Amino acid sequence: MRRRDFIKLIPALGSAWPLLAGAQQLKRRIGAVIARLENDPVGQAEIAALFDNLRQFGWTVGVGGNIQVDYRWPGSDIERIHAVVAEIVGLQPDVIIAHSTPVNLALQRLTRTIPIVFVNVTDPIGTGLVESLAHPGGNITGFSNYNPELATKWIETLKEIDRRIERVACVFNPQTAPHAQAVIRSIEATQRLFAVMTAAMPVHDGVELERAIADFASTPNGGLIVPADSFIINNRNSIISLAAKYRVPAIYPFKFFVTAGGLASYGIDDIDVFRRTASYVDFILKGKKPSDLPVQQPTKYELAINLKTAKALGLEVPPMLLNRADEVIE
Repeated sequence: MRRRDFIKLIPALGSAWPLLAGAQQLKRRIGAVIARLENDPVGQAEIAALFDNLRQFGWTVGVGGNIQVDYRWPGSDIERIHAVVAEIVGLQPDVIIAHSTPVNLALQRLTRTIPIVFVNVTDPIGTGLVESLAHPGGNITGFSNYNPELATKWIETLKEIDRRIERVACVFNPQTAPHAQAVIRSIEATQRLFAVMTAAMPVHDGVELERAIADFASTPNGGLIVPADSFIINNRNSIISLAAKYRVPAIYPFKFFVTAGGLASYGIDDIDVFRRTASYVDFILKGKKPSDLPVQQPTKYELAINLKTAKALGLEVPPMLLNRADEVIE
């Protein structure tokens, strides 16, 4: 090629170079289906913790980043969950972050090949998501939010706050808590230890929720157990208000219920679990298979108590319980 012709070619090569460089640095694609409403500050804090930690592993979003993230926020609407899960699977991401049991069950029906990392699933074996905790066996693994010991702590804490409690009811939505029977069995196993009667309280919408709590409160000396359930979590302000309205002591699975006015909570640090989930996303993006990553059980629990709510219910929280609490809201 003559020197004059080569010089003419240089501008064209220069304009093509960014495209060539971009082709050499293809972004990895992540799908994220979070069973919260998009404007829920709790959901935003959870997903921010995950991606903040993912940056520590070298994965970044945005201009110059090496990952692209497709979010879906279906809340607890089952039809919406199925629709957005189909959308995400259709995008064929490298890995899907899947929050809640219903989301993971919907994904499992659509794909057995795309790697899935679940977060905040209550009973992954009982619901058929994995074969075992140590050896998940398929394309799904992740972080559980429950073990049977929580049932004991829930009832124990309620009884310490109000020793008059003689019966407890577990409130849940069967559509969004397919794991509920495992939780109920754990609660029933403790009733002799604490001399309480236990009952299941299935509800499907806000009307049923108020009716059920009102009926339960019509007999004295009762307490509510509120396990992790995306319907209950997305309607937490309603259930907290109803517990106050009908003067029923209630214990919740996450601290954010207590900061919103709930009486007490004992459970995992949900922000910590989302943060830890980043490590499995990193492993999979770097080539590991979900079947080689054991399901992680909770490692960090926290007790929170709202003294203002206790006072409104006419309850005096024992000093020993307050001393054990990780957070006391006054």
